[in-house]
Amino acid sequence: MEHQGQGLPSQALRGIPELKYVNADNVARYRAIMRFFYQEYKRLKYWLKPEEVYETMKAWNIWPDYTQEMCHHDLEQLVEWQNLTARHDGGRSSTLEEYLKKKMQYSLRPYSIEIERLLENLEKVTGYGGSLEASLFDTIAEKLFAIRRDADRWQPEEALELWNVLYRSFVSLHENAADYIASLQTAKAEEMMVTEAFLVFKEKLTDYLQNFVQALQRSAYKIEGNLLRINDTVRDLFLEKVVEGELAKPRLEEGPDKEEWMEELQRGWANIRRWFIGEGNTPSELTLLERATKDAIARIVRSAIRIQERKRAGLSRKKELEHLARWFASLDSVDDAHRLAAFAFGLFPTRHLQGEDLRDSDRADMSSWEERPMVRMLRSRSRKRGERLQSDPVRDNEERKRREREAYRIRQAEEMRMIEAMLERGRVRISEMGVVTAKERLRLLQWIGRCMTAGKTYTFVTPEGVRIRMSNPRTDKRTILYAEDGELEMADYELHFMLTNTAAALEAAASVEERGDQ
Repeated sequence: MEHQGQGLPSQALRGIPELKYVNADNVARYRAIMRFFYQEYKRLKYWLKPEEVYETMKAWNIWPDYTQEMCHHDLEQLVEWQNLTARHDGGRSSTLEEYLKKKMQYSLRPYSIEIERLLENLEKVTGYGGSLEASLFDTIAEKLFAIRRDADRWQPEEALELWNVLYRSFVSLHENAADYIASLQTAKAEEMMVTEAFLVFKEKLTDYLQNFVQALQRSAYKIEGNLLRINDTVRDLFLEKVVEGELAKPRLEEGPDKEEWMEELQRGWANIRRWFIGEGNTPSELTLLERATKDAIARIVRSAIRIQERKRAGLSRKKELEHLARWFASLDSVDDAHRLAAFAFGLFPTRHLQGEDLRDSDRADMSSWEERPMVRMLRSRSRKRGERLQSDPVRDNEERKRREREAYRIRQAEEMRMIEAMLERGRVRISEMGVVTAKERLRLLQWIGRCMTAGKTYTFVTPEGVRIRMSNPRTDKRTILYAEDGELEMADYELHFMLTNTAAALEAAASVEERGDQ
């Protein structure tokens, strides 16, 4: 009994006789014939005669002793393997032998076309390739916004074109980015990152990766926001238009029905949503791509630093500096030393050394060479271990920690008092708040901000177990929030406060315990 994988059609698990010619005994002959058919197919010539195939094989010199009988046998074998399809050639015969001989024409089958296209692409593969196309983020964000805005007004043909652009951009972004990041992890890339030639390439590569990360961060929120705002109803309405556009295409072969098309499009939409938003506790592919790109930038910078340190470690100017020092020591006057310094060093980058102003005179014409020197100890940058210095004792921060804990408790108590006051009211509007303190205004704006970023529910739970929900996030009504430090014009939001089940149970248990103590 044949076992079938769960959710897989039997067609997906069948044997593929069309691939036999790729590894057959006479693989060179079969591959040459199939490549000739594929080349002619791209020139829009679909049916070929055996004579044309034989003449091309002789011209290519694939097999020295190749004959017409061998060519006929190869063509029949490819027909048997379902790589070619044959039909009778109804043209006129010019000789008696041609008339008596059955004449055929051959053409590629669809499977064989895709196999030859795959083999042709594989011949061009020299590495992972890929690219980081930042513009695809803008394209995806733009198309998702168009779907959310006009989902019920698309014509089938327009919806199909929009979906094709969206999904092609998504697939191209995913595949090219994955290939490019993988190319940075290869042994060839590792070898290049330890050579001095990499320093020339480093700046360009780093800028390329940084620009991609910036575009990713700039467009990610737009894409996530559009996906979260497209509910299942809007999505299905748009995809039904796409299905209508697919079914409106005239097809000679029998294609999938409407339900199959809908299932396939829904899987594609789920792929886009999972890639940009994630699923459950699993991080999104977008997050993983951003992390991988940042790791690649850090690895490139580390490699460049190691190369530069290795170059610096191999250089020593000790002998040159000793010769220059003896030269200075042999001079008799300071003026000659100044002239030698000008020739030896010339203009050099400015260095700022911090020190005290110990001037002994206020004369404006007094040279710095005549003033008392300022002595400043410079720490050696040598990697060699110097003399052991006395270690400083660990600072006692207990008093600072105590003050920080006390300030934190005060802030928590103030916030809890405000939450308890809101729980007693249950519901509050901004226009009903009255005059609030500056701290209450900040907490209120923080709660509103968290509600607005909490997704479609506009609800979040505080660490104390209080659920805060905004009931009118899209209100157009405006009001003024009066606070001790000023007035703020804003939307008249309405917030609801309630205890979660866990917090309510803890509060009930605490009250029971308190009554028992009494």
